[in-house]
Amino acid sequence: MTCARMSTLASLRGTIGRLEDEPDGLARTPLGHFGADSRLQGGLVRGAVHEIFASGQHSATAAGFVAGLAQRLCAHRPLLWVRQNFVDVESGALSATGLAELGLEVCRLVRVHAHDVEIALRVAADALACDALGTVVLDIWGEAKALDLVASRKLTLAARASHVTCLVLRTAASLSTSTAETRWVVRAAHSVSSTDIWGHPTFDAELVRNRHGQTGRWIMEWNRDETLFRDVAAYPQPVAAAPAYRPAETALVQKRRAG
Repeated sequence: MTCARMSTLASLRGTIGRLEDEPDGLARTPLGHFGADSRLQGGLVRGAVHEIFASGQHSATAAGFVAGLAQRLCAHRPLLWVRQNFVDVESGALSATGLAELGLEVCRLVRVHAHDVEIALRVAADALACDALGTVVLDIWGEAKALDLVASRKLTLAARASHVTCLVLRTAASLSTSTAETRWVVRAAHSVSSTDIWGHPTFDAELVRNRHGQTGRWIMEWNRDETLFRDVAAYPQPVAAAPAYRPAETALVQKRRAG
């Protein structure tokens, strides 16, 4: 190994070490959910890599969760969504109408379809070098050998240099070693609704890795109007008890009034 290559390798190792040991004080974006933001010490670190894992049956749920995170992180800047073609085959294409219903600014959304994981990785890494972007989503399916620890470090270095956040959506994949700042496992959860309105999208979100604090698990509701996550309200609207379950005194009073 030549001296130049040894010097480059030593420099790279030093940079990675500083990234892994860097003290707190990083810029963060709050999610809006009190419990999650408390564990994250204020919110998601910007200019870093965050991983979101989901099983195949929860692929749409995970995409919605990522869309919410991206909306919080973008700050009215463009969002680049790099998607492996095979994801569309397995779970269906992204719907601009559906993303708009979630509150995402689709006019700022740029979608890139990649033939395979290697191309998707190259596109995401190149995009992270553009500091005009708000967020880059890397959306891939299955066990991707190309997305190893080396590739993860490259994404982390690129994100840290440009201060652009990278959200890596891994569907139908096993948890593996990476340099991600946080790692989430997302599942669908029942939304709370009344008889006349649909409930807000609701996620069972488990934080399984957090480089700067503790982990946790929450039922998080996405509010598209306020574009933030929040705790699930048990009763979003006042609901009267059904007549069969009201106390006898109440039923008697109503009968007298009717008479």
